[in-house]
Amino acid sequence: MSTILVTGGAGFIGANFIHYWLGLREGRVVNLDKLTYAGNPENLAKFEGGARHELVRGDIGDRALVSSLLRAHQPVAVINFAAESHVDRSITGPAAFVETNLLGTFALLDEVKAYWSGLEGDGRDAFRFLHVSTDEVYGSLGAEDAAFSETTPYAPNSPYSASKAGSDHLVRAYHHTYGLPVLTTNCSNNYGPFQFPEKLIPLIIHNALAGKPLPIYGDGLNVRDWLYVEDHCSAIARVLDKGKAGETYNVGGNSERQNIAVVHTLCDILDELAPRGAGSYKELITFVRDRPGHDRRYAIDPTKIRTDLAWEPSFTFEAGMRQTVRWYLDHQDWVQRVTSGAYREWVTTHYGH
Repeated sequence: MSTILVTGGAGFIGANFIHYWLGLREGRVVNLDKLTYAGNPENLAKFEGGARHELVRGDIGDRALVSSLLRAHQPVAVINFAAESHVDRSITGPAAFVETNLLGTFALLDEVKAYWSGLEGDGRDAFRFLHVSTDEVYGSLGAEDAAFSETTPYAPNSPYSASKAGSDHLVRAYHHTYGLPVLTTNCSNNYGPFQFPEKLIPLIIHNALAGKPLPIYGDGLNVRDWLYVEDHCSAIARVLDKGKAGETYNVGGNSERQNIAVVHTLCDILDELAPRGAGSYKELITFVRDRPGHDRRYAIDPTKIRTDLAWEPSFTFEAGMRQTVRWYLDHQDWVQRVTSGAYREWVTTHYGH
């Protein structure tokens, strides 16, 4: 059975991808994750002790470790989810984003190139390195601007998006300079199970259930395209299977919404599924000072992935949001351990400091 190497697979999108992949495919997943605050082995508890998933604690910047994993497991593909990803954290601590997203991706690419160079025949031809990136590298759109396409010039506005833009350029360069068969996906805002509650949707759900204020930056009119994480996983699998080496594919959910509309939708679903008993959750909405350099609008033009790879999202915004709220309501024990930090005890016990 073939093996793939996934980096950052204990995080939100990476863990969902491993669930998706192992649910549909044969073979094994070797999962390299640094297990920082957002990397939670509990996201993968379903596979603990099984033969098809192996979690290795480590940094993509650790060349010796990456090289040993590649030699030992001979993966047919490497999928790079590993990244620092929260814009607010990048504003207060940009160094970690440069270290992981830029320098870490460089080290990973370099070791993968060395591994791929030693392959022969069909194995060399079939190998792929898939880099998972973000639409934030393209900058900010005005209300009437055309959506981001794969040819939109890069214009990152935060330390996070700048570090991801740099990693995208390195991936491109390793293809054009060395011939490494790479694929890049730039996705819109993801939501769904296992998302750490610092991001908008799980934060709003968590605060609402606790009766806390629901904070919204600025005037709440910033626009994002929302993509249910299972749809993102299916898009990555399609790009890995059918994508052309060297190409970039933008992945969107066809669901542009203002932030205030997202919060209103969440409140409506919570009012139905977990009513407060004293008015609507909307009464908890609180507008807070906008964050520095807050991009006004992101939007994805999905024409290329739709026409070239026959991929489209399966979930509407409303269906995906309802699935998400139900998951958080049904997994309050997971939320409690994440928000209290109790899951870190498992990491310390099993992996040390």
